[in-house]
Amino acid sequence: MISLTLFKREMKANNKLLIIFIYILSIYILSIVYMFNPNSSNAFDDVIKSMPGIMKAFGFVATGNTLIGFIATDLYGMILIMFPVIFSIILGNKLIAGYVDRGSMAYLLATPNKRVKIALTQALCLWVSIGLLITYATVAIIIFSAIIHPGLLEIGKFVLMNVVIYFLHIAISGICFFASCISNDTKYSFTIGAGIPIAFFLIQMLANMGGKLENLKYFTLFTLFNANDIIAGKNVLFPVVILAIVGIVLYGMGIYIFSKRDLPV
Repeated sequence: MISLTLFKREMKANNKLLIIFIYILSIYILSIVYMFNPNSSNAFDDVIKSMPGIMKAFGFVATGNTLIGFIATDLYGMILIMFPVIFSIILGNKLIAGYVDRGSMAYLLATPNKRVKIALTQALCLWVSIGLLITYATVAIIIFSAIIHPGLLEIGKFVLMNVVIYFLHIAISGICFFASCISNDTKYSFTIGAGIPIAFFLIQMLANMGGKLENLKYFTLFTLFNANDIIAGKNVLFPVVILAIVGIVLYGMGIYIFSKRDLPV
């Protein structure tokens, strides 16, 4: 159902982008893990307490003295939310709309591969690339934690946290891919593919502030990833299923529309 030749070429072409994001995440991961001090209250908690409204909006809450809580707040509150989102926006925009915009889609369609096969291959490239990014972050944090703070990271809960965040990014990337599939140029694709996830994040920030704004959480996908619930041992099956369904529907709709619409090739 996919073109292995196209898949290999796309993965190779996207290596540089993936390496750049891995490098950036490595810096943040090493810095955050190193900053944790199990023997005293974390300095970052003092910053959070000094600006509770602003910090809460960005998803930062006091973490206490557990490593997984510290990582969940300082890395998964924003860094491992927004960087993979930016990665998905860039890559999703490129995989379909980029080819159409440059006129290169004609060359792909001149091959024996049908549109559905091409789109499925490009979708798989995005899924795998996001998976590689999240997997790297997971392994890097586990290794750095084992070296710097041996035995302090609750690995089971931490891995589960990354499973949920992977499905979150699959759902978000579905928006980017759908926008790419319905667009004839990268500007239009980027406007939709970047605009909706950013709007979701801004809505989540407002919902985080609580009060009357808390109900806004029902209007953003980011609500379905709650690191504190995972740490507390709550069931995460529901958010994973919802995120998976959203992702499948968006990718499916994008591929269907791409296979049927007229292209300027």
